[in-house]
Amino acid sequence: MDVIIPAVGESITSGLISAWHKKDGDPVQPGDVLLTLETDKVSTELTAENAGILHIKAPEGQEVKIGEVVATIEEPGTPAAPPVPTPEPPAKKKSQKPAPLPEPEPPSPQSEIRNPQSAIAPPLPQSEIRNPQSAIAPPPSEPRVTRKPLSPLRRKIAAQLVMAQHTAAILTTFNECDMTAVMTLRKQMQEPFQKQYGVKLGFMSFFVKATVAALKAVPQVNSRLEGDDLITHHYHDIGVAVGTERGLVVPVIRDASGKSFAQIEQSILDYATKAREGKIKIEDLQGGVFTISNGGVYGSLLSTPILNPPQSGILGLHKIQDRPIALNGQVQIRPMMYLALSYDHRVVDGKEAVTFLIHIKEAIENPVRLLLEL
Repeated sequence: MDVIIPAVGESITSGLISAWHKKDGDPVQPGDVLLTLETDKVSTELTAENAGILHIKAPEGQEVKIGEVVATIEEPGTPAAPPVPTPEPPAKKKSQKPAPLPEPEPPSPQSEIRNPQSAIAPPLPQSEIRNPQSAIAPPPSEPRVTRKPLSPLRRKIAAQLVMAQHTAAILTTFNECDMTAVMTLRKQMQEPFQKQYGVKLGFMSFFVKATVAALKAVPQVNSRLEGDDLITHHYHDIGVAVGTERGLVVPVIRDASGKSFAQIEQSILDYATKAREGKIKIEDLQGGVFTISNGGVYGSLLSTPILNPPQSGILGLHKIQDRPIALNGQVQIRPMMYLALSYDHRVVDGKEAVTFLIHIKEAIENPVRLLLEL
């Protein structure tokens, strides 16, 4: 049976074999994962459809076309090809013994007297005496550079980022929010929340809910350009950027406005698990209207996120850091986070962008409003 690369989505014509999970010659059973195929959008696992012995034709790291045969599975009981007899080597002829060489004459005492050092090893050069390590060969050095082709996903990410920079008028506005209230509420409710729903209460669900509220208050940010038309969305499918070893993917939380905090946290957890295991599907990444990217998990203090086309806005979250702020005429230390909103200035005016970001700030600093949907 041939193992053929299947069609994994529209407009995808090839992929990269990122890993073989079985070795050449291994026995396989139906349902065994054979390989991971990485495309410019998702990673897909191919499984065996029948039992047999695996014979790999396309090595790991090779780019293959849709429909290409990359391996075969030899069914049990298939007679193996008879071994090809190897001809015996011809008998070697007896070689005649070579005539013994004449023994060298011993040096005469007179020659040793004339050249007393001839029987002694020549002295080392002065440089080796001063530096005895120079006589030892240095260990082979590691290569200064390595070269490997970009993966399909990395090529797609690169093309998307360049397209976003060239096709949109990207501008970024900043603000900051005090995380005290959210951190206090999260600490108080973490144990009962986790006990009831089986998932931890994270910060991202607060920001997803705050984003939905801000999109409802400033619907212009929930719009996009399509040619000469302005398309305004009346739903709230929010993309949440997830970093993986293969690159950044943005799975979409569908109908975030209708989901509870627990449902949002569960969706994020499920997507993160699928992303790590390379099981994200194309439909998981399509249809988002707005994106949230959290560089704070990597320690980023401030950044300017790039739009995820064709969306008109992306919210960048950053590291929570204790900073002194003026509060009621006094200097206090508070856990602060910088917020960044990058937006397409062709669609969103500066006033609307600033208003949107202030809605995010107010919702995070007063999280009870999110619970009461105020």
